[in-house]
Formats: sequence, structure tokens, C-alpha cells
Amino acid sequence: MLLSIGMPLSFSTWQALINNFAIEQAGYSGIEFGIMQSLREIPGFLSFAVIFLLVFIREQSLALVFLCLLGVGTALTGFFPSIIGLYLTTVLMSIGFHYFETLRQSLVLQWTDKDETAHVLGKLIAVGSFASLVAFGLIYIGLDLTGLEMRWVYLIGGGLTVVVAGIVWAAFPRFPSKVKQLKRLVLRRRYWLYYLLVFMSGARRQIFVVFAGFLMVEKFGFQASTITLLFMANCVINIFLAPLIGKLIGRWGERRALTIEYIGLIGVFTAYAFVDVAWLAAVLYIVDHMFFAMAIAIKTYFQKIADPADIASSAGVSLTISHIAAVVIPAAFGFLWMISPPAVFLLGAAMAGVSLGLARLVPDAPSPGNASLIGRVKASAGAAE
Repeated sequence: MLLSIGMPLSFSTWQALINNFAIEQAGYSGIEFGIMQSLREIPGFLSFAVIFLLVFIREQSLALVFLCLLGVGTALTGFFPSIIGLYLTTVLMSIGFHYFETLRQSLVLQWTDKDETAHVLGKLIAVGSFASLVAFGLIYIGLDLTGLEMRWVYLIGGGLTVVVAGIVWAAFPRFPSKVKQLKRLVLRRRYWLYYLLVFMSGARRQIFVVFAGFLMVEKFGFQASTITLLFMANCVINIFLAPLIGKLIGRWGERRALTIEYIGLIGVFTAYAFVDVAWLAAVLYIVDHMFFAMAIAIKTYFQKIADPADIASSAGVSLTISHIAAVVIPAAFGFLWMISPPAVFLLGAAMAGVSLGLARLVPDAPSPGNASLIGRVKASAGAAE
């Protein structure tokens, strides 16, 4: 819970300010912004390398190291308002964020019983949303009411994350692993559907993270304080909605939850392409964010089909897979944005359509021997022969 609080204190601060900071103080256009976001995703693409560090350092301790790095990178961001400076601090922050998230996901799946995982992940999202809400509230007060410079807001947000990491390091024991984790890369053919779902999820996420916020600032002229209010609305909704979604995934199953998510995203991305009213764009932004909690279903699906010893290695591999598209899309779509912003969102709708097709291949009751409907059909055909 504390780790889930510590991360958003930094990342939410970085995320809330980055559009305005990049445009207003670093002089970014869509091209520079897209390149920066692609650079931000490179550490995510290299997340598989974390498995090699686990040979020397325990997962729990290593997670705290990278949480500190996230805080330091965020704290330094405001002091380098230039194209190159922002590139460098973004990469530093991103190394901490992505490697920490890889380890946190692995630890949650190892420490939680399968029947409780969806609900626990929902509660962790809610806790993180509460921390983000606090961060956004302080940002709004600092920027809008006291006129605090963005550099000091970055410093405070990053510093609080480092403090939380220090508290966890000092106050908690090192918890033992239930199953000894493999200290090598694991890629298994029977996980193919999971890998594809993760890949498409990473691609779709970039449309929201990179271009939805950029649309608000560039097309509708939203100020940093207004963007922060949108983030706050998202957090309030997630505090109450995420635990409920976790329970519903446990009741409905992953197949139905993912189907609902991707049908909704097709509609949202199509609407983004043609929206001309600021308040409607803001509503779409909030609705878009609500669907993020449904991604719990991908994690619980993997937990149900995976060998428990594969979880640590697969956490890094899956984050790498999700960032294959993430490294390319921001920069490539940044150029496309200069030609036609609606085309960016229509391609996002097409990605959601592909994800919908993959979601329909998830079995109603996933298990190590029942990872996809295609595999089950082949197995049935073989038995019949």
C-alpha cells in the first residue's frame, strides 16, 4: 500500500505538469514532445533486464532503489527547462518508474492468492489514486493559488517519493517469496495471447498518455491547473470505481471485462478524432481514464495461466513487450500529429478493435492448460482424431 502511494506522488506530479512545462518552458512542438515520450518508453522496453539484477539484489530491496530513482528524476525535472535537459531528466525518471513498476507487479502477483488478486489490485489502484489526488490538490494550490513555480512543484513531488521509500526501507521486514523465482528470461509459447494483449495495451496507452493531454493544451488551451483538475477528477472516480471493477472482474471473468473495455475505447478514440468542444473533450478524457482499471483483467489472466516460478521474469518481459510499440508510436505519431491530429485517434480506435478481437480468445475459465480458445480448439480436435 505504501509503495502504491509513493509512486504516484512523483509520477502524477510529472504527468500533470509535463504538457505545459514542455510547451511553455522548453519550447516543444509535437515533434519534440513525441521524441521525448519515445525516450521515456525506452527504459520500459528494457524492463526485461531487471531479471539479471535479481541475481544480486532481492526484489523487495531493488523495488525501493528504483522508487528512489523515480523521485530523484522527478525532483530534477523542473531545473532543466530545455530540449536536451528535459530529455535527460525524463529518461532518469522513467528508469525508476518502469523498473519499479515491473517489480511491484511481480511482488503483488507472488504475494496474493489468485481468488483475491483482482480485488487487491483494485484496492491498490484506489490507494494510488488517493495519493495522486493529494498530489494534484497540492499542485493546484501551488500553481493556481500561490503562484509557485513548476520547478519547485517537481522538487516537492519527487522529494515526497524518496521519503516514502525511506520509510518503507526502515519500517518493514524483507518478506520471503512463496515460490523461488527463475533468474533468467522466460518466453513460453503458451503465453502467446497474454503477450499480444500486453502489446496492444501498451500501444493503446500511448494514445492517451501522449496525445490526449497534448490535445487539451494545444487545441483547447487548457492551463496546467485545469489539466490538474482533470487528473483529480480521474483520481476521485478511481478511488471508488477501481475496487468495484476488481470485484466485478472476479465475478465476470477476464474475457467479459476486456470485451467491455475495448468496445468502450473504440467509441472514445473515435470521438476524440472529431471533438471540437472543450468540455466534451474533458469528459472523454475522464471516461478514457476510467477504462484503465479494466486492465487488471490482463494481470489476473496471466496469474491464472502462468507457472508461479515464471512471475518475476515474466513481469519484466511483459513490460518490455508493452513498450515495443510505445518506443515507436510517440515519435512516429508526433509527425502524424503535425499533419492530422484526428488520424492519430482513429488509429487508436483501430488498435482497440484489434484488442477486442484478442480479448474474445480468452477462455471463460483460464488455467495453465486452458490459456486461449484457439489452443483449446486445437486440443479438442487432436483428442477427436
